[in-house]
Parts: sequence; structure tokens; C-alpha cells
Amino acid sequence: MSLSALQQLKERLPLSARMPLVFLGHGSPMNIIEDNAYRAMWSELGRTLPRPKAILVVSAHWMTSGSTLVDVSANPRTIHDFYGFPEALYQQKYPAKGDPKLAGEVANMLSDFNSNTDDAWGLDHGAWALLQSMYPNADVPVFQLSVDVTRDMQWHLAMGKVLSELRDRGVLILGSGNIVHNLRQLRFDGQDHDWALEFDAYFAHKLNERNFSSLADLNSMGSLMKMSNPTLEHYSPALTIAGASDDRDEMITLAEGIDLGSVSMRSFMFY
Repeated sequence: MSLSALQQLKERLPLSARMPLVFLGHGSPMNIIEDNAYRAMWSELGRTLPRPKAILVVSAHWMTSGSTLVDVSANPRTIHDFYGFPEALYQQKYPAKGDPKLAGEVANMLSDFNSNTDDAWGLDHGAWALLQSMYPNADVPVFQLSVDVTRDMQWHLAMGKVLSELRDRGVLILGSGNIVHNLRQLRFDGQDHDWALEFDAYFAHKLNERNFSSLADLNSMGSLMKMSNPTLEHYSPALTIAGASDDRDEMITLAEGIDLGSVSMRSFMFY
């Protein structure tokens, strides 16, 4: 989506009392400091969205096994969970406040998902890399929800449905990951893998159809899914966001394209 189209969308968004749902492909940590189209879109999106009372981030970079954790820290730390990048990235800080009360309520809401609270995590780069562009003043409370990597995709869809009620309370639910994420197959020559393009197009088609059950059926996607996502932590946040939507929502694509040959930057919003 062009920046001008996002600006036009701003005129329609306030008509709804509910907060939108956003999934953003975060890609390489270099997007944090590079002047590129993705970072420009994140900035414009922050100016376009109705101002949230709080932000709940479902990030691919907080993985848990057998439990769902909700960060209840009052001052979440900035986590630099990447290696071998320029020193400028490690100097970045995102000093947003948390929302311990709301985060505790979310943990209670998710009792059927083996939830618990945590006060040690903070904000990993799947969260603050985006928020630094969207809300550069760090003046909106934010907290994270972990991704239980032991669960199937129907489970992540169902969790999104439970979380959806937060939209009516002014909470922006932000998913952060990548639809295609295979770091072993990175290419630096600008050539996209055919399988990455194919899976990204398949996902877009099923998402536009609202055929979320197909996107959750990993077996039906076979080897194409396994090549595109050898692990599922970057994929599942998109299912959580989809699960929080309903028939009242319209959907738009915010960004698309394959980065480094094997990372989809596809991003979308329900509103």
C-alpha cells in the first residue's frame, strides 16, 4: 500500500469504535536503522491508526513451550536479541511503559491457553523495531504475549478470537513475524526463491478469501510450507491476528514483497 493510500485510509478509520488489527513483517533488524519503504510505511501507519490506549504485541521472538506468558513489567526493557549487526543497533532504546494491570487481565482472559504472567521479558526487537517507527515518542503503554511453539495453528487462531474483545477497549493488537521465514536460504543477490513467491501468493489468496482454516492446515500445504517456514514462530502471529478478526472487518494489504530471497514482508490490517 502506498503512503498516500494510507493517508486516505485515515479518514475512514475513526468511524469505527474498535481498534484495527495489524500484522507486520519485521524482516531484518537492519530495517530499524535503514531508510527504506518498510520503515516509511511503519511510520505512516502510526500516524494513520486511531491512537491506542495500549498495545499488545505478539512477537515471533518470544517463544515458550507449553505455556503462554504475558509480560506485566512496569518498565519493559529493550532486548537486543540479534547478533553480528552494526553497533548502532545495539545503542537503540525504546523506553515505553508497560501496563501491568491490563497485562494481568489478559493473562486471566487466556486461562484456557495455559497462561501466566512474567515480569522479566520486556520488548524484543520484533516489538520495538516496529514501535520505534510507529510511535517514536514511546508514549503508548505496551506489553508482549509469548508464542507457544508447541501448539497447532488452530490454537493460535482460537487465541486471537479470545483476544478480540480488547479491540473495544482501545487496545491495538499487533502481530510481528514473517509469512515466509527461512534464514538458511537467504540470498543477497536480489533473486527470490520460487517457493517463497509461491507460498506468499498462496497465503495472500487464502487470507483475502478469509479461509483461515486452510492457513492453519499445515499438512495440506505440505513441502511448500516446510520450505517456507522450517519453524513456525514467525508464521503463527499472523494466525493470531486473523483469528481476532470477524465478518465486520475489511482487510487491506500494507506491504508485500520478498526480502533477501526467503523472507516475506507481507503485512496486513483488519479494520
